[in-house]
Amino acid sequence: MAENKDFYQSLGISKTASADEIKKAYRKLALQYHPDRNKTKEAEARFKEVTKAYEVLSDPQKKQAYDQYGHAAFEQAGGGQPGGGPFGGGFSGRQGPFTYSYTSGGTEGGFDFGGDPFEIFEQFFGGGSPFGSRQRRQVYSLTIDFLEAVHGTTKKVEIDGSSQTIKIPHGVDDGSRIRFGDYDVVVQVGPDRRFRREGYDIVGEKEISFVQATLGDEVDIETVDGAIKLRIPSGTQPGIAIRLRGKGVPHLHGSGRGDHYVRIQVSIPKHLNRHQKDLLEEFREESTHKKSWF
Repeated sequence: MAENKDFYQSLGISKTASADEIKKAYRKLALQYHPDRNKTKEAEARFKEVTKAYEVLSDPQKKQAYDQYGHAAFEQAGGGQPGGGPFGGGFSGRQGPFTYSYTSGGTEGGFDFGGDPFEIFEQFFGGGSPFGSRQRRQVYSLTIDFLEAVHGTTKKVEIDGSSQTIKIPHGVDDGSRIRFGDYDVVVQVGPDRRFRREGYDIVGEKEISFVQATLGDEVDIETVDGAIKLRIPSGTQPGIAIRLRGKGVPHLHGSGRGDHYVRIQVSIPKHLNRHQKDLLEEFREESTHKKSWF
């Protein structure tokens, strides 16, 4: 029976798969079979199948029970009736101002996806029903700057002649959609010349001198939280990225932050005085007597 298909097979993973591998497998399949994108007859059934598998395997307690007892661990709760067990009815949830829902009808109950509803519905389908039965809502565009998106902000807007205050949660990205009352607000994030965002990570650059790269130094670095001191190790090579843990973008759902990566650019002097040239010539001569200085 389709209901009893092995959950690991449904997601195309092994029983030793990590939590991250389980999540990645589900993301890929959910996007592939989502009825908004896949109009085939089998897509909805396949989508439900992989969602059932993810709901169990992403929960450590449910996964342990499934690994030990298989589908029998969940059969008693439903009494053998359609829609029983932990998968009956449908699902709904809310994360900050974002909402998403799905109902299959017939029973109460359902399940949620925990703290992170894998962001598929907000990022790919606008936060509505994953089965395409969304009610049309008016959509407004709101532009905020880069740091406002990182830290969150509030904005006063005029909607239908009325002044409204919209709370933008920290961690939103360009294209994020916020459900606000009877409206949807699509966030557009302006660029920042100092930073580039990659998911929840921040990437920036720091130019240092040849001497700083060779001997090491302590330099000021701009982060999304302000300036900090960064130690440059001696012998730092051009293009290397130094990782600052937890200095990136706060997660939109739940706790935690991304990292900040500082890409080091080494500036080579174009003009040297005679004394500087003599010192480098002396360095070159001495280096010929060694296999390598690096």
